[in-house]
Amino acid sequence: QVQLVESGGGLVQAGGSLRLSCAASGRAYGPYAMGWFRQAPGKEREFVAAVSWSGITRNYADSVKGRFTISRENAKPTVALQMSSLKPEDTAVYHCAVNWDPIGLQDFEGFGSWGQGTQVTVSS
Repeated sequence: QVQLVESGGGLVQAGGSLRLSCAASGRAYGPYAMGWFRQAPGKEREFVAAVSWSGITRNYADSVKGRFTISRENAKPTVALQMSSLKPEDTAVYHCAVNWDPIGLQDFEGFGSWGQGTQVTVSS
């Protein structure tokens, strides 16, 4: 099992930036893909971004393309989500997760080992 802990959330004004980080421990030596998902109050959890084990291939939800960037450092191991041009609709609890298919970036059902999440609030 791998344990995930997210950090970096907070309150930011619309147009601002935040950088989320997720640290993996336990059986963290891989290989696995990593991803970010988010859940707003009263809504279902939705996919945000994912990155392959190699870090070369990335997948983004249409709603965040061009604004968010996912990256990872397997030596630590961590995955980060750099968020820019934030909008009020980005407000949610952000969770990271792993997929033991190292290139399973669109296999959303394959993601698990959810972290506790970090709250991102974007004010208008």
